[in-house]
Amino acid sequence: MSDYHPDLWVVVKITGNKDNPPYHKVFATWSGGWTWADTWKLNSGITKVSLVENVYSFEGSSGSVYHCHKDSYRTNLYGTGIINNLISQAEAQGVTVEILPEQTNWLEINYE
Repeated sequence: MSDYHPDLWVVVKITGNKDNPPYHKVFATWSGGWTWADTWKLNSGITKVSLVENVYSFEGSSGSVYHCHKDSYRTNLYGTGIINNLISQAEAQGVTVEILPEQTNWLEINYE
């Protein structure tokens, strides 16, 4: 079980076939520096969300928690390239990956 604090984040909704309900994941990025590269992670699948002050805590099915600041809902050029590649690969397999709007109420989604 790990705790992550991404620099930037978005939530993606993944929809496969009609027999399986859609599920949601956090796509998180961290900006590198001169000694390390930019990095990204896609969580295991959101199971629960809480909000304390301006930070959403997304619990994943693996037990990890992504602590995401409300004002950081976006991605950068690096993250855009990665997520667009993931979307293209998923579409080739008949799976839809959609970046949800920032205005989404994360506390009202049924993640089960």
